[in-house]
Amino acid sequence: MRRRTVLATALLSAVAGPGLGAGTARAADPGPSVTLTGTTTLDSQAIFFVSYDGLVNNNAFQKNGLLTYKGYQYAVWYTADRNAVVGRRVLGATTWSTVKVGHTLRYNDSHNVISMGVSKVDGRLHLNMDSHSDGFTYVKSVAGLMDNPGGLSWTTSRFGAPQSTLDGLTLTSQFTYPQFISTPDGRLQLSYRVGISGNGRNALAEYDGTKWTALGEWTSSTGTYTSEHGSSTARNMYLHGIDYDRNGRLHAFFTWREQNGAVMCNSGGITNHDTGYVYSDDRGRTWRNNAGTVVGTTGGSDRVSVTDAGLVVDPLNPDHSLMNQESQFTDSAGLPHAIISYVPGRFGQCTTNYVANRTANGRAFHVRKNSSGTWQKTEIPVPLNSSQRTKLILDKYDNAYAIFPFGRIAGASKASGYTDWTMLYDGVTAGLNAFGEVVIDETRIAQDNFLSIMYQEKSSGTTPSALRNLNFRLPA
Repeated sequence: MRRRTVLATALLSAVAGPGLGAGTARAADPGPSVTLTGTTTLDSQAIFFVSYDGLVNNNAFQKNGLLTYKGYQYAVWYTADRNAVVGRRVLGATTWSTVKVGHTLRYNDSHNVISMGVSKVDGRLHLNMDSHSDGFTYVKSVAGLMDNPGGLSWTTSRFGAPQSTLDGLTLTSQFTYPQFISTPDGRLQLSYRVGISGNGRNALAEYDGTKWTALGEWTSSTGTYTSEHGSSTARNMYLHGIDYDRNGRLHAFFTWREQNGAVMCNSGGITNHDTGYVYSDDRGRTWRNNAGTVVGTTGGSDRVSVTDAGLVVDPLNPDHSLMNQESQFTDSAGLPHAIISYVPGRFGQCTTNYVANRTANGRAFHVRKNSSGTWQKTEIPVPLNSSQRTKLILDKYDNAYAIFPFGRIAGASKASGYTDWTMLYDGVTAGLNAFGEVVIDETRIAQDNFLSIMYQEKSSGTTPSALRNLNFRLPA
């Protein structure tokens, strides 16, 4: 492994301050806008409990909690009686049809989300659920269910029995963060973490329409990271996302979390540091840094490590409560964009309580690679007012939208160079009563130019509350 350095060509060339920019959009390309077209209720009494400052039905790192395919939208959640259900509706319809898939939530742990994926090669819907550094439950539909939704009834019989393996493939006894990714050639991949927070590795499995194959681990938990306060020899890479662009490149932004709290200025913070970026042009088999140098091989002995050169695109020490698993998106040219958030240095150089400090002073930043290959970063002038995560999407004109906790939406135009961030919708003043983080339908935007958001209303204790779906038309 090579000595860890910040990639020289990836230094952020422009950092906009918190003031709003003054870019002017071209008439041919409208700027960002959202038009609320309606709200639907998925469940008037969904399970509610707060764990790790989040909800099991609305964790922003969930991929995918909402999904659109061939004119139908799908959603997954746990009911008040802990049953895992899948709902579907025709796009534009106001009611959801639901089926139970034969599994009940084991623990009150908000990490134990349900994630969906579609294997286009055989038209199946896949679910992975109920895991946090332990075993998982896997369910898949019959072949063709997703290709003929109007012709096939929506019943429990369309789904197979819950499994503790992927059709017999055992992955790991310490499994967390399932994320399904549809490949450009119709296969389905499953991204997950092996191990635990602060000492884990990212791995991939792949479904080809007949069987699952373990591709293996692609990140390393070893190597020494040293801050101004101390050192750590174990960590895990937290992904901000893992997504294919329209050209078939697989992108992943990330941050590292160290196991040893000695790297922090205060034990009340979190050990996350640096925003990094890697990509793969061979379906996740090999990984390259921004300069194109191979830095890891999936299933091989050389994996992406904290000591590799050229990974960091935005350096930050562990003293600012940088959030893990935030958000990313690729634009129409295949350029990667991400949202990261932390407490900027103007509010102090040492966070002592990451929840309180992020809520009081946290800010989100838009990090992107521009057409000349330079990384740029812009602060979004919207206080987080939360310790939680913000989501990012781009519309067909490559305007950017940041979806904050509580259902607040800000937008910035491509024409301005993403400097004109402004609030477009405020779920707080609109009376959504959203708990915090929201789930975004990342797949719908390209299909019918709508932004769909799933959120859960605030409750107390373990009193169930309503789970709702908010729909916005984006610029035509």
